[in-house]
Amino acid sequence: MAPLRFSANLSWLFPELPGLPARLRAAGSSGFEAVEVAWPYAEPPEALARAAREAGLRLVLINTPPGDQEKGEMGLGAVPGRQAAFREGLEQAVSGHCLMGRRGSLVCSAVFLRLIHLMAGRVPQGADRIAVKAEMEIVFLENLRHAAGVLAEADLVGLLEPINTRITDPQYFLDTPQQAAAILQKVGRPNLQLQMDIFHWQIMDGNLTGNIQEFLPIVGHVQVAQVPGRGEPSSPGELNFPYLFQLLEDEGYKGFVGCEYQPRGDTVEGLSWLRSYWDRRGHPEVASEGLHTTHMPPDSE
Repeated sequence: MAPLRFSANLSWLFPELPGLPARLRAAGSSGFEAVEVAWPYAEPPEALARAAREAGLRLVLINTPPGDQEKGEMGLGAVPGRQAAFREGLEQAVSGHCLMGRRGSLVCSAVFLRLIHLMAGRVPQGADRIAVKAEMEIVFLENLRHAAGVLAEADLVGLLEPINTRITDPQYFLDTPQQAAAILQKVGRPNLQLQMDIFHWQIMDGNLTGNIQEFLPIVGHVQVAQVPGRGEPSSPGELNFPYLFQLLEDEGYKGFVGCEYQPRGDTVEGLSWLRSYWDRRGHPEVASEGLHTTHMPPDSE
């Protein structure tokens, strides 16, 4: 069984450092081979790619734009009346990816992006979740079918992430793995997969062993944080991460495990759990195709 591969979520880790370039350097120095960023759109793609190349990192995941956050938007995929804005945001995400990896430019060899989280969005303020569920699902299905086509042209995979509605975001439309899996089945596109954030899954449903075994075949990316504090996997909480990591290995998971948590102190000091894991299981070799060529085999994630 191969050891797991970890990516640093730079929207969460290294908050003591200003800006993505500094966080990229810190992630590379800490031993990561990959990073993920929620919304990197404020950074010039060339500068981001240069910093990633210099740090020896791959960018493996971003989110579609959130929409108008001043109006409370947090994704647009399932939001009625916002279809055009969702599709514009998708084009923005894909065009940034093309600059950073697929079109033969100078920065093409620096970064590979293969995964885009297609954010579902929130139930409209004041609306009843049950009353609008059917309408929002229809909108989401239409947008996902469109997204699957756009992403396929760029050899990208779209992800659906359930976000818990008990603590993190009570208005979020997509909140359980069962709901997300049912939508994926209705869409029926192979380049749309499930994003498993263990923090959210534990809060909403528990039964992590059963859910991991059931849904892992359609999972394209995993993220981790302790429950309920959302700190390091080694911080006090409900979850036994040595067991969960072993389960992912036993089940043959080959993708990245994103570290999307709030460091309780200095980020590097808080990575002692990861250094211990690498000491036990070995540090995966950085895939050469991720840094030196314009082609990445479909199964390399």
